[in-house]
Amino acid sequence: MTVSPYFEESLLTTAYLPPVEYFFAIAHSGRVWIEQWENYQKQSWRNRCRILAAGGPEDLSIPVVKEERRSRPIRDIRIDYSEPWLQQHIRSFSAAYNASAYYDYYADELIPILERRPVFLFDLNLALLEKLLELLDLQVPIALTEAFVKDFCFFDGRDRIQPKYKGKSLLAEYGREQAYYQVFVNRNPFELVMPGSDRASFIPNLSILDLLSAEGPDAGNYLR
Repeated sequence: MTVSPYFEESLLTTAYLPPVEYFFAIAHSGRVWIEQWENYQKQSWRNRCRILAAGGPEDLSIPVVKEERRSRPIRDIRIDYSEPWLQQHIRSFSAAYNASAYYDYYADELIPILERRPVFLFDLNLALLEKLLELLDLQVPIALTEAFVKDFCFFDGRDRIQPKYKGKSLLAEYGREQAYYQVFVNRNPFELVMPGSDRASFIPNLSILDLLSAEGPDAGNYLR
């Protein structure tokens, strides 16, 4: 059954080109808080995104300055530009989505933000988030936490929207998971098969870049 959730307020981590469910949570929230005082955590969406490459889902990670990982809040974690990750990510995005209908348009909006090479991971993610909300036409108030929030009485997505979460995505939970065309896997774009199946024809909950590249101006409606 299709259900339209409503979260009076939501608390999310910072995230790099985060998955579709991250923006689904935003689209159905009255207000969103981004946690900026938590400790950095590895293997999370804070510094990685998941795209659909020719060989299947591929995770791309932003390296951070190692000595700061445990000693500073996420707000103060610096990006390590000594590794050629930026060029690799841009090439990977192009290889994955250049054949899709809308990638070139959105690349022109998003890639320059990456190429500005912000010092801090949080600042990069926030700049990308602001642009993505504009492109998706999601007019939801976004605020930054003033101190670390231990307990949150509304929707807390900090652990819920993460790669290691074993349950359903938010879209699947609320019956809103819908197939759309994906360049590398669609034989039948309306057959929903979860990742891991040899006959998978749609892979849900990838980076928002996947949805934007395929659906373009209709991406915001997909989330609503």
